[in-house]
Amino acid sequence: MATYTSETVTRTIRRWIVPAAEPWGVCIGDINAATAAACRTYREVHGLARDAVIADDAIRFHPRDDVIVIEFETEKPSASP
Repeated sequence: MATYTSETVTRTIRRWIVPAAEPWGVCIGDINAATAAACRTYREVHGLARDAVIADDAIRFHPRDDVIVIEFETEKPSASP
């Protein structure tokens, strides 16, 4: 007889989207402001101190056609149906 478990999780993706249209791209100030907001939110969500170090792989940058997306994900168990 097979033994297994299952779970349902809710994933939340938080994103900061910075316009970076060609030919100008994006200014470092806009990237810095969005990154600071993402870091602040990450610390709040995870109950970390304001100056806590964030792991290098916690927040990701994704280039898209005309924007830079900064994001992180969280997961939590969902209530069973």
